[in-house]
Amino acid sequence: MTWITARRSVQLLAGLFCYGFAIGMMIQAQLGVSPWDVLGQGAARQSGIPFGVVTVLIGALVLLLWIPLRQKPGIGTVLNVLLIGPSAEVCLALVPAPEQLWAKVLLFAGGLVLLAAATGVYLGARLGPGPRDGLMTGMHRRFGWPVWAARTGIEVAVLSAGWALGGTVGLGTVAFALLVGPLVSRTMPFFDIRALGPLPEASRPRPRRSGWHCLRR
Repeated sequence: MTWITARRSVQLLAGLFCYGFAIGMMIQAQLGVSPWDVLGQGAARQSGIPFGVVTVLIGALVLLLWIPLRQKPGIGTVLNVLLIGPSAEVCLALVPAPEQLWAKVLLFAGGLVLLAAATGVYLGARLGPGPRDGLMTGMHRRFGWPVWAARTGIEVAVLSAGWALGGTVGLGTVAFALLVGPLVSRTMPFFDIRALGPLPEASRPRPRRSGWHCLRR
C-alpha cells in the first residue's frame, strides 16, 4: 500500500465520521434540520412509513438519478451509508443540547462549517461520493454547473418538496440550504487528493464521455 493509498483511506474515514458528527451538532442545536431530513419527515408523515425507512428509500431513489448523470458508486458510497449514522449518534451522546440561543447558533454554525469541510475531505479522497453528494458532483460534471449552484439548487428543491409534504422547517434549515453549496465549493478543491501527486491507474478519472472526467476547479 502506497502512502497516497493510505492517505486516501484515512481521509475517507475521517471525512465520513466528521460528516455524521456535524449532522449531530446541527440536530442538537435545535434550529432546524437539513433539507433532506425535512423531505424525510414530510414523506414519513404522508406515507406512515417510519422516518428511518423513508431515509433509506430516498437514498435508493437518489442513486437511480445517478444513471442519467453517468455516476458510478464506489467504496465511499457504501461507507457513507454505514458510517454517517453511527457517527451522528456519537455526537448526540457526547454533545448536549444547549439552552441559550447564542449557544444554539454557535453549535449550528460549527456543525455547518464542519459538514462542508467533511464533504470536501471525503469527496477529495476520490473513493466515491455518498448518494446526495454524488448527485451534486454528477450535475457538476454532466452539465458544467458550478458546485455551489448544483448543491444549492438541490437543497432548495428538496426543501420545497419536504415543506409541501409537511416537514418541519426552521431558520437553520434555510441557512443550511443557502450556505452549504458555497461552503462545499470552497472545501472540495482544498482537500482534493490529486494535489499530492498522480492517482493509481484504477483511480484515475475516465474520459469525459463516460462522465468520470476531473472536476473543474
